[in-house]
Amino acid sequence: MKRVFGVKKEKQPPPSVQDTSDRINKRGETVDEKIKKLDAELARFREQIKKTRPGPAQEAVKARAMRVLKQKRIYEGQRDMLYTQTFNLDQVSFAAEGIKDAQQTMSALKSANKELKGMMKTVKIQDIDNLQDEMIDLMDVSNEIQESLGRSYSVPDDIDEEDLMGELDALEADMGMETEGEGVPAYLQPDKEPDLDSELNLPSAPSGHAAVPAGRSNAQAEDELGLPAVPRSSIRG
Repeated sequence: MKRVFGVKKEKQPPPSVQDTSDRINKRGETVDEKIKKLDAELARFREQIKKTRPGPAQEAVKARAMRVLKQKRIYEGQRDMLYTQTFNLDQVSFAAEGIKDAQQTMSALKSANKELKGMMKTVKIQDIDNLQDEMIDLMDVSNEIQESLGRSYSVPDDIDEEDLMGELDALEADMGMETEGEGVPAYLQPDKEPDLDSELNLPSAPSGHAAVPAGRSNAQAEDELGLPAVPRSSIRG
């Protein structure tokens, strides 16, 4: 059957806009190269016309230059047509890319919208308001607890400034009376060192022998402690 009817050829995909634009740009580059060569020939013919005297030779050079100029005009028309086609293809490509971007944007927005709706189902404005109200109530209770714990005990609240000044004056008067009655102790006086011996009333150290008072003999003499004094003659002997 394949030999009789043949095999159906597979359809090739149509060329893309970018492929078509690249192919046209290559053709335009080829046309530009041809125009540059023709410009070089025209420049050479111009120099020949300047150097040639008027006559048949100059006319022949002008005829060849005219043919080259006509070819250049044709190539320039082709180049302009190719540039126009490239421009149109670029516009189509830009529009197609814009539509693709719009499709991707719409797809992303739909996905985000679906996800946002699912998230909004779990969050309600009324729940947020209730939570805020509960937080305010808890903060008020916390402040009341702190104030209650910081309350002072047995401190009268009805004391005013007059009571305070009266109490201070009374304390100052009491301190003045104590100072006048008792006097300032010696150890508190800055300019005089305290006499510890006089304050403690301690006896002086013995010198080894006591002085005998008048009218008493050595046998009847007593020392400072009230004991009989030993005669010196007995000590020496």
